[in-house]
Amino acid sequence: MNRTLKINVKTSLTIVLSLYLGLLILPVQALNAQVKRNLQTTKLPNSIKKPLLSNSSKDTSIALQNDSMRIKTDTLKMSKDSIDAPIKYQAEDSGVLIVSTKEFYLYGKAKVDYSDLKLDAATIKYEQKTQMVKAYGALDTTGNPMSKPQFVQGEMKSVSDTIFYNMKTGKGLTKNTFFQEGEIYVNAADLKKISATEIFARRARFTTCNLDTPHFNFRTSRMKIINNKMGIAGPSFPEFEGVPMPIGLPFGIFPLTKGRSAGILPPQFTASPDFGLGFEGLGYYYVVNDNVDITARANIYSFGGWNLNINSKYIKRYSYTGNLNITFQNTKTLNRSTTSKDEFNNLRSFMINWSHSRDSRARPGTSFSANVNFGSSRFNQTLLNNPFANFQNQLSSSISYSKDWKGKYNLSLNLNHSQNNNLRLVNLNLPTVNFNMVTFYPFQQKEQVGSGKWYDKIGIGYSGNFQNQISFYDTAFNIKRLLDTLQYGAQHSVPITLSLPSLGPITLAPGVSYNERWYGQRVFRNWNNTKGKVDTTIQKGFYTAREMSFGISANTRIFGTYKFKPSSNLIAIRHEIRPNISVNYKPDFASKYHYNFQVDSTGRRVRGSQFDGAVNGSFGEGIFGGMGFGIDNLLEMKVKNKTDSADKAGKKVKLIDGFGFNSSYNFLADSFQLGDFTFYARSTLFEKINITAGASLSPYKVDSKGFPINQILFDPATFKFGRITTGNIAISTSFKSKSKDGKAEKEATTMPIDPFMTPDEQQRQLQFARANPAEFTDFNIPWNISISYSFRFDRVIAPDYSGFVTRTFSAFNFNGDFSLTDKWKVGATGFYDISRGNLQQLSTFITREMHCWQLSINVNPVGLFRSFNITVSPKSGILRDLRINRSRTFSN
Repeated sequence: MNRTLKINVKTSLTIVLSLYLGLLILPVQALNAQVKRNLQTTKLPNSIKKPLLSNSSKDTSIALQNDSMRIKTDTLKMSKDSIDAPIKYQAEDSGVLIVSTKEFYLYGKAKVDYSDLKLDAATIKYEQKTQMVKAYGALDTTGNPMSKPQFVQGEMKSVSDTIFYNMKTGKGLTKNTFFQEGEIYVNAADLKKISATEIFARRARFTTCNLDTPHFNFRTSRMKIINNKMGIAGPSFPEFEGVPMPIGLPFGIFPLTKGRSAGILPPQFTASPDFGLGFEGLGYYYVVNDNVDITARANIYSFGGWNLNINSKYIKRYSYTGNLNITFQNTKTLNRSTTSKDEFNNLRSFMINWSHSRDSRARPGTSFSANVNFGSSRFNQTLLNNPFANFQNQLSSSISYSKDWKGKYNLSLNLNHSQNNNLRLVNLNLPTVNFNMVTFYPFQQKEQVGSGKWYDKIGIGYSGNFQNQISFYDTAFNIKRLLDTLQYGAQHSVPITLSLPSLGPITLAPGVSYNERWYGQRVFRNWNNTKGKVDTTIQKGFYTAREMSFGISANTRIFGTYKFKPSSNLIAIRHEIRPNISVNYKPDFASKYHYNFQVDSTGRRVRGSQFDGAVNGSFGEGIFGGMGFGIDNLLEMKVKNKTDSADKAGKKVKLIDGFGFNSSYNFLADSFQLGDFTFYARSTLFEKINITAGASLSPYKVDSKGFPINQILFDPATFKFGRITTGNIAISTSFKSKSKDGKAEKEATTMPIDPFMTPDEQQRQLQFARANPAEFTDFNIPWNISISYSFRFDRVIAPDYSGFVTRTFSAFNFNGDFSLTDKWKVGATGFYDISRGNLQQLSTFITREMHCWQLSINVNPVGLFRSFNITVSPKSGILRDLRINRSRTFSN
């Protein structure tokens, strides 16, 4: 007869079952009363002297005295079926211990916690001899499954119909199991766990869709998963909405490794009438070490063109981070010209991008950074499927090093590069050196007593600059021409200031400034009667020029407030005026470097400087003794807070952020005494519309060819004063609807930014998002739109000095999208050149959100390259290369 101890638990029962060295110890002190009642209904021999577990200990005796149970342990010995850790368990219904068979049952929402293993089920059975745990589910009153066994070990969690697990070997077998490993959801008819990290599955289906009935999955007869490493599947067949597809995969390997790992980067197919058929993005990713990795990608086309890109990212925390990107491009496109007999157009180009930044904590007091973008002028024009880069005509680079000496002195070395892709002109500044000395007070005592003398406030500073510039056209590059364009120059500035106490609301600031410039060449221009043009002669050497000025400035602030009636929603309007005036004197040190030269056959002469075109510019000639003046204005108002009636202060609203003008008057000049007027204005209307505007006004009349004459242009009848020579205005705004979930909108970009990404990488990521907007849409915002308009004009002298010409530029940019339905969204971005009257660039997209998949259609009907791209792909990262793609590109 089996000896059975049954414990009925009316409420939730929690017992700590300690199985050490083959001895089952029940904490009877906590269960004394309960066991006492159960023993009355339990059939046991009158005398219990045999040990309950015969092979646990020979010297262990259990006795029943006064209807209570005591456990007394004398000697313990190791048992073969012992467990190395305590077991915590819980059950709502009951727990049953069968002594003779060494079996223990838990009924009703049972839970077991052993080491790193957690098990929940309707029924749990434990066999001590084999150390086997079996778990089963149950059905509710309607016949639906409930309390399915859940198994958790480490990072693995599974839900099954039945679980068999050996606590000693760590192996197990489950039936009809659902579990997640990384981004993969697996359902297997039979699942075998052979170790803590390896699992085998039979008759399994796997997917990245997290629904109970997934939109898609792959069915396979066998599968192996290695935790945090990879998943390997045999022949697999896809299913969509439960419908099997007639095509299959011979095998599948899915990386589950967290972090970086080397591997092949699969390409995508493309077709273009100009480039031919091709594969884009074929490459390899390699991890050099914990600090450096390398990515190599290639585009290959059937007409013979190719593109090779090598990118390396390096980072060392608290020291530096950087990115190096090198691209070689061999463009071979079909020749559509009727005048050329060549079948193809060939062009080779390259691009080098390097960004580097050093952590300020690595070496306090010094800094080093680099942002290099250097390449062929035609590189951007031949890039496929990148309309934003196609119109990028300016490239610039900078490499800088700086050192600071305790805030008193600082030195900076800069290597700069600028490139105009339209003119194909390249300028290199190698190097630019700047040295600055912070203002010091030579007459101020170290230990000053009292307020000090007035001369204690005299401060002297210094700033020096050295530049070396080389210019060349990349179409006509050679060493001789390169050396001919070499220029160098230096500039020294010594400002002397005096800090005076305020005279009430007026602040005075006198000062003296001395500037000197060094030049490596000078130019002379002469009229050539034979050729009918201006010839330029360059003389190399070492030349100097200097300038000195004296001045004093005064400024103040004036406030005016207009208050409204208490019944009005407006509280007040405040106008702030900031006038400034300065008196300056500058002797004429530069007139000896200026001369007159003839510019046309009529004998017209203009005045120029020997140092025109120098890297550090030329000083203006003429004596100046006059004043400068200007006014800045700020206009704002306060309105009542409609959301908070207790807020008496109200809400401040800026009407105009700033508007005003600046000009000067030279009392010592013999002509053109009144200087040009510079006007400006800026405002943000309704906290939505940004407006900036500026203009320059000349107060003098001009002759028939546009050259100014010494006569003030003023007509009192029409209130006309002067003529505007330059002007600009820019207006931009953006609107968007409220998010569907009502949460606060994030200010971040549509793509998450890695804080360890270099600025160059962030820019490339942003360009990719712009080129593929359909893949980065936010369905939580029903619509949004951004528009901007810009206009500018100026009058410049004609290249042949025949007069002045007016140049204008006007453009309109737009970007937006809106949701047709909750799942469909369309959008467009474009650039319209109003000056030329045509649309320069247009990109449109349509996207469909499909839960675990996404459809994106990108169309570029206008631009240097016209293209379309249709992509259907899973959202999951591990299946991102399992895409259906169709793309075509056409040259304009």
